[in-house]
Amino acid sequence: MHINENEYKKSGVDVEAGYKAVELIKPYVEKTKIDGAIGNIGGFAGFFKPNFKNLEEPILVSSTDGVGTKIKLAMLLNKHDTIGIDCVAMCANDIICSGAEPLFFLDYIACGKNYPQKIKDIVKGVSQGCIQAKMALIGGETAEHPNIMAENEYDLCGFAVGIVDRSKILPKTNINPDDIIIGLPSSGVHSNGFSLIRKIFNIENIDLNSNFNLLEDTLGNTLLTPTTIYVQPIKQLLKDVNVKAICHITGGGFFENIPRMLPSDMSATIYKKNLKTPKIFELIMQKGNISENNMLQIFNMGIGLMCVIPREDEEKALNSLHKFSVNAYVLGKISQEDVKVKII
Repeated sequence: MHINENEYKKSGVDVEAGYKAVELIKPYVEKTKIDGAIGNIGGFAGFFKPNFKNLEEPILVSSTDGVGTKIKLAMLLNKHDTIGIDCVAMCANDIICSGAEPLFFLDYIACGKNYPQKIKDIVKGVSQGCIQAKMALIGGETAEHPNIMAENEYDLCGFAVGIVDRSKILPKTNINPDDIIIGLPSSGVHSNGFSLIRKIFNIENIDLNSNFNLLEDTLGNTLLTPTTIYVQPIKQLLKDVNVKAICHITGGGFFENIPRMLPSDMSATIYKKNLKTPKIFELIMQKGNISENNMLQIFNMGIGLMCVIPREDEEKALNSLHKFSVNAYVLGKISQEDVKVKII
């Protein structure tokens, strides 16, 4: 049986829409080009020529992640030009935790129906995220899934590759109780805990333009605020001070992520009084009747990234981060306690 393009379209896959989407995203992809990026999108694979200069033993570092159910909020608000920043952030921030420099990124969009303008907006956000991280967007894929996903639904995930000299891989092994923990503020909820948030606020049936008398902006805009990308300030910090470890506070909050940067014989003491928590987390606690301890197990509570540095480097580290408008502060110290993460 011969099936022509019109029959394929009747089955739910619009090839012409795919061509249109590719044309619309090309300018945004072009904006992300950096040294090493080769060719244009449209081929079967993306190309990148890494620069191994000044690297004694170059190691490639990779990360893949999605945005999770935060995408549902973008759908409800019909605002799709920032969710791509979240996707890039989740990958790029993980890569810098190993001391590596992100190089390039690829995205994957699965959708019920290809609406070229929506795809353009999604990739626009991906492009902005790549520009913030100074990564090249060298390829991607958009796939229509008719009868599997609803027409207006989509999912987004990404894949990133970075590079680091083996001798500079983090975490280091010389972490000790004299070291301190620096906290880098988050922009809000970032991209974790949205399944719980959706349940607490009954998000599909609530007025997302409400601010609940606690928030400076509407609930919808506050929750949709993109994840902070920490690549540039951390790259400079790695040059300025002896960074021993970095952790990205994502799903699992403090209790799951902090131990990932610590040696087996070290723990972390966090000063609760130092923690600067945005109002959105207070609202989530109130509406969901969630304990502070459970909040710390789920959300970032205002801290997107933590760095372990020698105590004597405190002032230099804070000054380095402040130059990038990152209002970092001392959040805790390395210790040797019975529990891996102690909050006092």
